[in-house]
Amino acid sequence: QVQLVESGGGLVQPGGSLRLSCAASGFTLESYSIGWFRQAPGKEREGVSSISRHGDYTYYADSVKGRFTISRDNAKKQVYLQMNSLKPEDTAVYSCAATSTYITAYTWTRVRYTDWGQGTQVTVSS
Repeated sequence: QVQLVESGGGLVQPGGSLRLSCAASGFTLESYSIGWFRQAPGKEREGVSSISRHGDYTYYADSVKGRFTISRDNAKKQVYLQMNSLKPEDTAVYSCAATSTYITAYTWTRVRYTDWGQGTQVTVSS
């Protein structure tokens, strides 16, 4: 059974940092690209970042470039999202998702991600 479980969310002050983790089980992680998405109340879900199967390629939304870093450890079956210089507008539920489709800089937000985690809340507030 494919399962993705996020952790690491919480409440942080503006300018602070959080590291989200996505633990994968039930499938061969290195066969999938993994994306991080977020959804704030009243807003559509948006792609935050994505990483290719072996970590060779990473992609970011313009709003998080230079502040967020995605990485993966296939041996540990984990994908991470390091978030620095957090802003109130980063507040959202963050979810990780898996796709077996090859991703590029132009397609990573548009391909079909077939498996999703339940999400973890990130709140940036003073």
